[in-house]
Amino acid sequence: MSSARPRVAVIGLGSVGSMAAWRLASRGADVIGYEQFGIAHDRSAHGGESRIFRTAYFEDPEYVPLLRNANTLWRQLEAATHTELLTLTGHLMLGDVSSTQMANVSTSIDQFGVDAAVIPRDEARSRWPQHPIRDDDIVVLDREGGYLRPELAVLHAARRAEALGAQLRTYTTVEGIDTRDDGVWVNSAGQAERYDHVVITTGPWAGKFLPDLAPVIDVRRPVSAWFVAKERGLFDPATFLCFLRATPAEWYGLPAMDGSGVKLGLSGEVNSPVADPDTLDRTVSVDEVQTFRALAAEFFPDLYPDPVRVTAYMEGYTPDGHGLVGQARDEDRVTIATGLSGHGFKLAPALGDITADYALTGSSDNNLALLDPNRFPTAPTAPVDK
Repeated sequence: MSSARPRVAVIGLGSVGSMAAWRLASRGADVIGYEQFGIAHDRSAHGGESRIFRTAYFEDPEYVPLLRNANTLWRQLEAATHTELLTLTGHLMLGDVSSTQMANVSTSIDQFGVDAAVIPRDEARSRWPQHPIRDDDIVVLDREGGYLRPELAVLHAARRAEALGAQLRTYTTVEGIDTRDDGVWVNSAGQAERYDHVVITTGPWAGKFLPDLAPVIDVRRPVSAWFVAKERGLFDPATFLCFLRATPAEWYGLPAMDGSGVKLGLSGEVNSPVADPDTLDRTVSVDEVQTFRALAAEFFPDLYPDPVRVTAYMEGYTPDGHGLVGQARDEDRVTIATGLSGHGFKLAPALGDITADYALTGSSDNNLALLDPNRFPTAPTAPVDK
């Protein structure tokens, strides 16, 4: 890397890319961001008006320090932009006590002192009568949990990066990058520009941009559905806690941000695959609507059972459900952050900060081994423009 002010390109300004641009600019880098659509567009993983934030973690307790770092950075972004993005009303996790997910939650609490507790079922039913609490459920309240506003967060992170001097080139497609002895060259709109480092945060498009990622990242199409409450105020965001249910299949819910009812979503492999992110089918089929209708009818009788809104987005999933964050195998001037497997948004500012670590210092003390992008036999290598 040159000894002058480092020049860093960020390709993709969505969930992590917007945060990477902000963190890099705040640390003195000369940042150029590329985005093929507009800022906070609705085509990728950050759409849908809300995302869960949780600290006692289903996927692996090792995430807890990273989540706490993310919490701190969310508050920094809020203070810098005078915008409320993270609301910690609490978060409920429900499931069989013997499940791997609930075991990870227990370890998160014990190992890292997360402010969370098992709530007796009768007490839980009294405190949160809206929630579907069954006789065989264990109920954990994570007081370090709540919800985020994703589109607002991406927008304000990008605008904060601009305020700190970053240049953001929207509606600009990158055709490829070329790693040379004198730097990494980004090819866009028929021109090539040299950078000291490139951060690739292209989300569902990662497999197209980095062909070696195609066998590793499975692009899927999550659907969200919104339902209206029969009684006004029953599902108000101030009193109805977002939740994640481990069994029988993992699914989740949050209050609708206008207070009218509930947003429901399904996790992971139950979402249909996407062959080409450039041709995402945004139409939600009647069969998909019926799946949500059945969930609402069974678990939330205080909702009208037909959704009033359904939307489809895209996310990239890895085989083990953990993201790919770090340097490309054969090129320490290229950092990637992608394949976040449906649970990356809450971590976005911390992941953006990690990409800034790699771009500016060549390493990061905050990254997790389980996010190592080279852990699969087919690991991402630096792309070469052909």
